[in-house]
Amino acid sequence: MTRQANLTAAYHYCQQLAQSHYENFPVASFLLPAHLREAISVIYAFARTADDIADEGDANTQQRLDELAYYEQQLSLIEQQHYQEDAPIFVALNDVIGRYHLPIVLFRDLLSAFSQDLLQKRYPDDAAIDDYCRRSANPIGRLLLHLNGKPNERDLIQSDALCTALQLINFYQDIQQDLLRRDRIYIPQQDFDNLGITETALFEVDSTKVAPILREKYRKIHTLLSEGFLVGFHLRGRFGWEIRTITLAGILTLKQLTSQKNQALYTRPRLTRYQLLGQSVLALSPSLYRFYCQSYLENKLIS
Repeated sequence: MTRQANLTAAYHYCQQLAQSHYENFPVASFLLPAHLREAISVIYAFARTADDIADEGDANTQQRLDELAYYEQQLSLIEQQHYQEDAPIFVALNDVIGRYHLPIVLFRDLLSAFSQDLLQKRYPDDAAIDDYCRRSANPIGRLLLHLNGKPNERDLIQSDALCTALQLINFYQDIQQDLLRRDRIYIPQQDFDNLGITETALFEVDSTKVAPILREKYRKIHTLLSEGFLVGFHLRGRFGWEIRTITLAGILTLKQLTSQKNQALYTRPRLTRYQLLGQSVLALSPSLYRFYCQSYLENKLIS
């Protein structure tokens, strides 16, 4: 196989992988121009497969850490321009990093977060959760901005707020799944202590005891979305359309979370294709998008 044919096959592999996973927030969707769709699918394939190393399968902790160390080794080879074409994800990633001058430190941040998932199951306070989000979520937004050109500081700050909000939404819509399947809790231990309860309250059918903690977390997400939604307004073209759609999907998921009754606090919201289509139509107009976000985020504060 020629080098170009190998590269084409590698991109196709990443695109197929991106399309095969359900996500509440659209990934490399039809909203994007083809060249960005290809590049984003490669970033997604790297992050998805590395995350799956930490989360899926029957391997023990050391085997998982070894696999993530292999990912780190491949990044180092790409950084040194010594990558030898082999695994399709890294064949494509090598091309994307070189073509768009993507900071490799952002990929390393992702790997550090996935490795942490294997070694740390509980978090003492919100600061520790924020640090995790800084490495597990914010790099994705920053990489997307770099794909679209050289980002300014305003867009980077707003992107960080948006990505942290989306990560927290994922945490608090998957509380029992994370606990039962992976023995992980992303609610800080300090919050349990403040209410005089323990994490055993998460197993109770009536989640009234935990509801005050989650309401506070939803307020934090609301604040982060208020700080970050304008990044989608500032970005133009189909790339901006994608970011606005992702943001609106996040807002809709937060609305569903906050509307749940105590007994349903652990039910994962799942956006339908029609809902995502509706958000993408609303996202077509930057001005309409801004009006909608401001109306909801400024006037419909979480009680």
